[in-house]
Amino acid sequence: MFSLSEACERNKDPILQVLREAFASTRQVLEIGSGTGQHAVYFARHLSKLRWQPSDTAEYLGPLQAYIAQEGRPNLAPPVRLDVRRHPWPVAGIDGVFSANTLHIMSWEAVREFFRGVGTHLAAKGVLCIYGPFRYAGRYTSESNATFDRYLQERDAASGIRDFEAVDELARQEGLELDGDHDMPAHNRTLVWRRT
Repeated sequence: MFSLSEACERNKDPILQVLREAFASTRQVLEIGSGTGQHAVYFARHLSKLRWQPSDTAEYLGPLQAYIAQEGRPNLAPPVRLDVRRHPWPVAGIDGVFSANTLHIMSWEAVREFFRGVGTHLAAKGVLCIYGPFRYAGRYTSESNATFDRYLQERDAASGIRDFEAVDELARQEGLELDGDHDMPAHNRTLVWRRT
């Protein structure tokens, strides 16, 4: 029996609507922090022209591999071990990167390494899509996000909801331009950048 995420079940369709357009010309997507594997399985099923590459850190890899093996599809690759802080990443030929609910559980140092890795590995004209909560001009988009941020920082002082402007600057440093900022359920966003 696999432990599945209710949040993944709630947000998968709204995210898919953004990814259909964002990845319209994409062939190979790396998902960073695949977690339960629910997004990987669902998006691979509905975006069948894509080769979807799940990944996660060592501690989550075993259950992820088992779930993908059970639920996998021909265009869904076996998960790889990937820690954004360790370079080079074990991937090649990717023209899309997707990640959901990861930046706020990483340290800021890891967020910087995330963008450095994307900048190193993402092909020309590649697309980066990130789903999760963000602050804008230092302000939360909801009181529930402010409460969630306090919880995150009490649990781990290095984590927390990131400022959109700071994240966008990291993307720009890697040659990525913001192409979309989409409102999502539960006060989240899906941000889309394209390599220029």
